Amino acid sequence: MSRFPAAVIATAFATFIAFIGIGVVDPLLALIGKAMGATPSQVEWLFTSYIAVMALAMLVSGVLATRIGGRRTMLIGLCLVVVFAFLSGKAPSIGVLAIMRAGWGLGNALFTSTALSIIVGASGGSVASAITLYEAALGLGIASGPLLGGFLGSLSWRFPFFGTSALMLLALLATFFTVKEPAKREPPRAAKDIFVALRHPAVLFNALVGLCYSYAFFTILAYSPLTLNGLPPSLLGYTYFAWGIVVALSSVVIVNWLRPLVGVVRLLWLNLVGLIVVFVLAGFIHGYGLLILIVVSGLFCGIGNALFTTLAMEVSPFSRSISSGAYNFMRWAGAAVAPILSGFIGEKYGMGIPFLIAAMLVLVGWIALWRYGSVLDNALRANLAKENGVS
Repeated sequence: MSRFPAAVIATAFATFIAFIGIGVVDPLLALIGKAMGATPSQVEWLFTSYIAVMALAMLVSGVLATRIGGRRTMLIGLCLVVVFAFLSGKAPSIGVLAIMRAGWGLGNALFTSTALSIIVGASGGSVASAITLYEAALGLGIASGPLLGGFLGSLSWRFPFFGTSALMLLALLATFFTVKEPAKREPPRAAKDIFVALRHPAVLFNALVGLCYSYAFFTILAYSPLTLNGLPPSLLGYTYFAWGIVVALSSVVIVNWLRPLVGVVRLLWLNLVGLIVVFVLAGFIHGYGLLILIVVSGLFCGIGNALFTTLAMEVSPFSRSISSGAYNFMRWAGAAVAPILSGFIGEKYGMGIPFLIAAMLVLVGWIALWRYGSVLDNALRANLAKENGVS
């Protein structure tokens, strides 16, 4: 940490707080549903509205950063999160709460689309070390969200939203006073540049496999709490905190240990095998056994997060903002579908079925990676040769 400048540390801290907002409602889903008389599929709109707006905003957030600057874009996003997180705690109905979560998702998109670029650009080190810091902040944020939600939610389901708003205000102040606009800015981009980037075979392939993976990731994060109805919020908070800690450790420590030994693409392929096994087991195991599986899945989720993000930046010949925007648009599109579809399927066909569907989608990505993984390998070699000045 000591080798990173203050601006990078502040951005990482803000990333940590921003991702608290994704998981803070995990232990609260049953409580909110009971308090507002909402069905499981209606409660899942708290995730879907949030993530769907994030996915759509990714089309313009990176572009906006090239026009008004990454710092201003980040600050606007942080301000929106502060406001909409607070308003979420005041929501009188599930519909209003879903709308407030959508506004929260917009703010988070404006922030996260530029946070990685700021960290990579200002770190002064390698892309890998900057991504490691980003993924650590992301993982710890996802871990701390359920813990905060479980602790404050035991008092009132509204308190975690107020708490997140207050923490994000601190992150906003830290960002305002430490992050400066980079001296060298990218030339202005247009939204169509995102789709141009997605026409690149390696960028598109990584994004599509990442879409399948993200669906599974948010089946664990957003849907699995509904299958644990009846357990106290504090226990759920501890469970998802442990899951997030495993996500953070595997994305920072384990992946950096395995990557040089196995290689990026092969490691991703092997990692998806483990994730498929976990989801198949989750389709048949319930209660406290499922709690254990959720924590174990964090190992594969953390490795997956780090590898997909690394590939998004390293297989792309485009700028950081466009590369990040293209991947995140597809990634969050898959994530947005998972909560509401899983909630609906779980209601109609059984609570274990959504886990099996997630396993099937990851299997599709695994087969594609096995068959066409050379597309990513070739792009990695080409970009490495370009960086080294080899024609």
